[in-house]
Amino acid sequence: MAEHRANEYSSERPADAESGGDVDSIKAANAQELHRAVRESGAEELERPVSALFWSGLAGGLAVTASLVAEGAIAAHVPTGESRALIIALGYPIGFVMVILGRMQLFTESTVTAMLPLVTSPSWDALRRTLRLWAVVLGANCVGTAIATAAFAGMALGDSSLDAGMVEVSMAITEHGPMETFFNAVPAGFLIAIVAWALPNAREHALLVIFGIVYVVAIGGFSHSVVGSSEAFLLLWTGKIGIGGVVSFLVPAVMGNLLGGAGLFAVLAHAQVTDD
Repeated sequence: MAEHRANEYSSERPADAESGGDVDSIKAANAQELHRAVRESGAEELERPVSALFWSGLAGGLAVTASLVAEGAIAAHVPTGESRALIIALGYPIGFVMVILGRMQLFTESTVTAMLPLVTSPSWDALRRTLRLWAVVLGANCVGTAIATAAFAGMALGDSSLDAGMVEVSMAITEHGPMETFFNAVPAGFLIAIVAWALPNAREHALLVIFGIVYVVAIGGFSHSVVGSSEAFLLLWTGKIGIGGVVSFLVPAVMGNLLGGAGLFAVLAHAQVTDD
């Protein structure tokens, strides 16, 4: 997805940007090109069959669990100190890098890519296809994280220190009630939407863009529904919380991510080019 958008952007860059034209017109053209690239990518995803979306989303859920594994491994080996949380957070972007550069489906990235076609040409059919995409991808992501964490909890993958580190990292989601989780999820949705928006312009720096933005999500303590689902499922499988605890995290996290990504960012991204 990232490579396609970057190549698409670079191959159709406006002529006045190459010739050193007016700065304001270049900025406007860049915004238009980014909007078009992300919108067309979203339109392509909306046309994919449910089976393709599901398997891609399942792979995304499995892969994004690498974020929890990386954080757990770091937590198991970094001693207590003022900077420990910042160091542990370095593992958080790993799963996102794997999913996004591997062009797998991730719910929070698909919120903005699917929303732009809807706000550009609103219709009941467009709304139906958007909701279908979100439902399939989110469901598949959660199935993937449930399977991956069940394997760690029940099959003794890794060593005991890794298991303990993953549980320690996951316990952070129990520190917030549903309303706090919802508000913490809004900036997470907004920031991950920026990743999808920025990738067409990232080119060879895509890795740094993903890593840097997602790292902010981690150190900010913001709630990401899919990575958070891996943490919630791990706590469920290890008996730390019940199914009610999973639901009380996942529902507000999903709603907050949607508000931040499909609501705030997608609408703002569209509004900046509507009069150009």
